[in-house]
Amino acid sequence: MLKKALTIAGSDSGGGAGIQADLKTFSALGVYGLSVITSITAQNTTGVIAVEDISPAMVAKQIDAVFSDIQIDAVKIGMVSNREIIKVIVEELRKWDVKNIVLDPVMMSESGSKLLDVEARSTLIKELIPLADIITPNLSEASVLLERDVITLKDMEKAVEELTKMGCSSVLLKGGHLTDRTLAKMTTKAIDVYYDGQSLLRYQADRVKTRNIHGTGCTYSSAIAAYLAFGFKMDRSIARAKDYITGAIQNSFNIGEGAGPTNHFYNLWKEKGE
Repeated sequence: MLKKALTIAGSDSGGGAGIQADLKTFSALGVYGLSVITSITAQNTTGVIAVEDISPAMVAKQIDAVFSDIQIDAVKIGMVSNREIIKVIVEELRKWDVKNIVLDPVMMSESGSKLLDVEARSTLIKELIPLADIITPNLSEASVLLERDVITLKDMEKAVEELTKMGCSSVLLKGGHLTDRTLAKMTTKAIDVYYDGQSLLRYQADRVKTRNIHGTGCTYSSAIAAYLAFGFKMDRSIARAKDYITGAIQNSFNIGEGAGPTNHFYNLWKEKGE
């Protein structure tokens, strides 16, 4: 049976992150993708130029349109930039009794642009995070959520335990910018830490030396959602998604003047650009 996954996120005109990255990921992994757009961004590889939010009422109507017609196997939530949008998403998720929720708490773009307002942070923590089966913050996002620096592997292992206390079922803390304080530079391995309230696991891969990392967080989290849609357990979904995102980065596109996008279809295309 065809599996279906829904992404609730912002649109990236550059095509490397947000809704565009999620839908590409779903397609590459054999899942039918649906979308609910929360914000429209004007951006490219060098950064975000402008952001315009969709009205909460329209966000609700998009969600209703999807769930009233199609059975969804997993949901990935990305950019939700204000409190009103978060609140309506929470209401809709509860109304439709949604399962397999992957929340990627997007707060900043890779270029440093702010994508979540201050008031929305508390609503995200109190209302949306408790509904998630897993949240997938990076180090910067975990630092904002916990209001302290999360920099080292030791910090990460402590942070995942604290983040689960916010009510989510599990946490995958992404260590793409993990620092080795002894060497005063990033580690040679890209290490992510997972915690589900009982087991603490590490997922690692060799760090890829490239500037083309635009949309990696979106792609990773949507890959997890895709594998959950297929029925894999959380630990296996993460392991498969980790392999997928590593390959996408290894085969990334060197386009634009800034951080280029990953290659979502590297496992389908014989050569980049074919």
